[in-house]
Amino acid sequence: MTFGDFRGDEDLRAAWRTFCQRLQEAGDHAFKDNNPATPLQRADAFRFLTQNLGQAFDLALETKDTKFPVIHAFCTPFCKLGGDNADFIYQQAWIDGESVYKISGNRGTARFLNFTVQGPRHDKQPKTGWPNKHEPFGDVPEANLFGQELVTEWDGSFELYIGGPKRGPNWLPTTPGSRKLFLRQGFDRWSELPVRMRIERVGMTGPRPMPTPQDMVKAMDWAGRFVVGAIAESPDWQYAYVADIDPVNINQFPTEPREIANAVYNKESDKRRGRSAATMCWKLAPDEALIIEFDNNDIFWMMTNMGVFFSSMDYLYRPVSYTPSRTTVDSDGKIRMILCHDDPGYHNWMDTQGFEKGHLANRNIFSDVGTVFRTQVVKRSELARVLPADTARVTPEERALQLRERFHAILQRYCL
Repeated sequence: MTFGDFRGDEDLRAAWRTFCQRLQEAGDHAFKDNNPATPLQRADAFRFLTQNLGQAFDLALETKDTKFPVIHAFCTPFCKLGGDNADFIYQQAWIDGESVYKISGNRGTARFLNFTVQGPRHDKQPKTGWPNKHEPFGDVPEANLFGQELVTEWDGSFELYIGGPKRGPNWLPTTPGSRKLFLRQGFDRWSELPVRMRIERVGMTGPRPMPTPQDMVKAMDWAGRFVVGAIAESPDWQYAYVADIDPVNINQFPTEPREIANAVYNKESDKRRGRSAATMCWKLAPDEALIIEFDNNDIFWMMTNMGVFFSSMDYLYRPVSYTPSRTTVDSDGKIRMILCHDDPGYHNWMDTQGFEKGHLANRNIFSDVGTVFRTQVVKRSELARVLPADTARVTPEERALQLRERFHAILQRYCL
C-alpha cells in the first residue's frame, strides 16, 4: 500500500504540510521586536511554542467531540498562555447547545470558583471589526455560576447540570450557540484544595467514534492556527485592544483604562468575569529593582509575573505570584513588592527569572474596584536605604522553606 491508494490521502498530506508550514511561521514570531534578543528570552519564545504545540491536538481533536466531553486543563505549570494567573487553574470542556451535561465532584476549598457557559466566537469583535483573540478564546460569556452559589452536600460533593430544562439551583442554561464551558479556580492559601470534578453528557451510552480522515484534516487546520495565533498575537493583540494595559508608560500600572473604543476587556466585561484587572509592562536592567507599593486592603487580590508572550512565569519553582495570605504588610499599612533579578532577601520578592522585560498583572477578585499602585525603580543596591527599616526580610533557609511550600502546594493543585 502506498500514497494514493486511499482516496483521502491527498487531503491528509496537504493538511499535514499546511500544519507544518504554520509551525514554521509560528517560529518566525519568536524573533519579534517585542521579544528581546537575549538567550533566556529567545529560548522562552520557543518554549512557549512547544508547550502549546503539546496541547494543540488535545484541544483540536482529543477533547473536541461535544457528545463525549472532557475537562481539559489548558494552563498548567508546563503549559501557559492567554495571560494566565499563576494562582488560578483554568479548564475547559467543549459543549454544544443541544446536549445536556452533568458535572459531578467535590467542591474543595479554593477561595474562588466559577463555571461559565461561553457562546459563539466570531472572527471579528462585535461592534468594532477588530480581529478576535485566537482560539480557544474570543467567545462571549452567556451564563455564570460562582462557587458561593453552588449548593453542595455536607462533604463538599455536588452535581451541576449544563443545558436542558432547569434543575434546581445547580444549573446553567445554554443557547443554540453555546460552544464551551470555561472553569476557573482561584487560590489564596497554599493549604486550599482544588475542585475534583468530571463531566459527562446525559444519555451517553456508547464509545466515542474513531476519528475520520475529515476529522483529522479539521484538527490539523485548527491546531496550526492555534499555535500561530498564540505567539503571533502576544503581546501585540493585548497592546492594541486591552484597556487595562499600558505599553507606553513602562514600570507603572495604568491609573485609568486607556481610551480604546469598545475595548475587548473593560470594566463591564471584567465585572461579568468577577474581577477588576490591571497590567504593568516592566523593563529592568540587571542592577535595577522595581518597588510596587499599595495600601493594604480587604480585597482578594492576585499578582502574577508574566513573560513577553503573556504567559505566567515559573510558579512551580519560583516566587512569581502573590496573594494576600502569602504577603507581608509593613507597619505603615502598606504592601511593598520588590521585583528584581535575584533574591534581595525581602519576603515579598517577585522573581523575574532573569528576563529583562515582562508583564505584571494584578487581579482583584469579587471586586470591580481597582487598586492604586505606586512604583519606583531604584538600584538593587539601594533597596535597604529606600525601603522601611521594618520591611520583612527572610534568610536563605526561610526562602528555601517558602519555595518548598509553594512547590508542594502547586503539585497538589494539579495532582502531580
